Amino acid sequence: MTATGPAPLGDAETLRQRAADALASARERTATLTTCVDEPDLTAQHSPLMSPLVWDLAHIGNQEELWLLRAVGGRDALRPDIDKVYDAFEYPRAERPSLPLLPPAEARAYVDDVRNRVLDVLETTALAGGDRLVDSAFAFGMVAQHEQQHDETMLITHQLRRGPAALSAPPPPRAPAGSAALRSEVLIPGGPFTMGTSTEPWALDNERPGHHRDVPAFFIDTVPVSNGAFERFIDDGGYDDPRWWASEGWAYIREHGLAAPLFWRRDGGGTWLRRRFGVTEPVPPDEPVLHVSWYEADAYARWAGRRLPTEEEWEKAARHDPDTGRSRRYPWGDADPSPDHANLGQRHLQPAPVGSYPEGASPLGVRQLMGDVWEWTSSDFLPYPGFAAFPYREYSEVFFGPGHKVLRGGSFAVDPVACRGTFRNWDLPVRRQIFSGFRTARDAGPEAA
Repeated sequence: MTATGPAPLGDAETLRQRAADALASARERTATLTTCVDEPDLTAQHSPLMSPLVWDLAHIGNQEELWLLRAVGGRDALRPDIDKVYDAFEYPRAERPSLPLLPPAEARAYVDDVRNRVLDVLETTALAGGDRLVDSAFAFGMVAQHEQQHDETMLITHQLRRGPAALSAPPPPRAPAGSAALRSEVLIPGGPFTMGTSTEPWALDNERPGHHRDVPAFFIDTVPVSNGAFERFIDDGGYDDPRWWASEGWAYIREHGLAAPLFWRRDGGGTWLRRRFGVTEPVPPDEPVLHVSWYEADAYARWAGRRLPTEEEWEKAARHDPDTGRSRRYPWGDADPSPDHANLGQRHLQPAPVGSYPEGASPLGVRQLMGDVWEWTSSDFLPYPGFAAFPYREYSEVFFGPGHKVLRGGSFAVDPVACRGTFRNWDLPVRRQIFSGFRTARDAGPEAA
């Protein structure tokens, strides 16, 4: 068994260009998300679960200033007066509309000023030499990932926003012929594999270090659970039967009167409709189910006589190549994602039909492990053996524990720079506004090991 090798990013000039391109791509997306609505929509809070869009915009610039201008470049602070306002740990989202936020024009001027200065820092910074913050342009990659993560957060806010559609994108391609005939599950043989990474240059602290896990044989769904399959759970009284629910989940759905995924409702004839970025449309039965909590995913799995996969099972299914014994960067190999591999980067504003992206399948034939929907796992968000917080403990360490569940794989809203086979997302088990779905698993007997 061997681990995946390093993913070199090239010589100094290639590395500099890669970092500049990642920053530019993130900023282009940020601009799309913040110029498609008028100022009242930017400054409004569309849900107490989310910040005003203009807070996210200035927060992106403030974090870039803190890490790239001050920490890497050694520059004097541009706006130390706003540090506390845009510190995500100082004020919960529900309180942020009452803060002295920069108005949209001032926020845009600030993030533009920061970016222009950052590009100067990038040109003059040595990207090797033993400083972990800048080796392989780590800090620049970290900031690009941070901006893309907030872009996904802003896209969630757009989904929660009431009013006419402000964003558009072409639909994903149809699933290839024969997808409906795919086997329902795939056997993942038992044995050890390398989980996490010690070599991926822009991997974040909770993905590290690479380490061996011995995982018993199991079966996992070939594709994510579809809307049509989830409808059968609803029609069978799934939301009315406490047998399928964790006690906390049952109490939560009773308290809030939940009976379907978020944004679903029935029309007068009983057809399920959904609201998607300002458009109401029939729920497509062949898409992965979206906007379900961990509790809903867990209940469905129990109803189906199955369970959610553990985090290590999910990663083994996604990365382990049984022929070579190595762990790949992605299910399809080590190459960066392309549009043929996965539904990523907000190219489409919805998941692709189940069975799509055969070129992105894992060595054993599991599909759509990357992109489309974040997939809930059964695992709590915990550190790997040998974990060390870097460069700040508030990114991961403060969230470790049984309160947060791990999601893997990335959604259609995730940019490739913030999505890889080792990437770990986490959230509270009640969360439904996120672009979350799931697939199920089951144990395999000793004869399958």
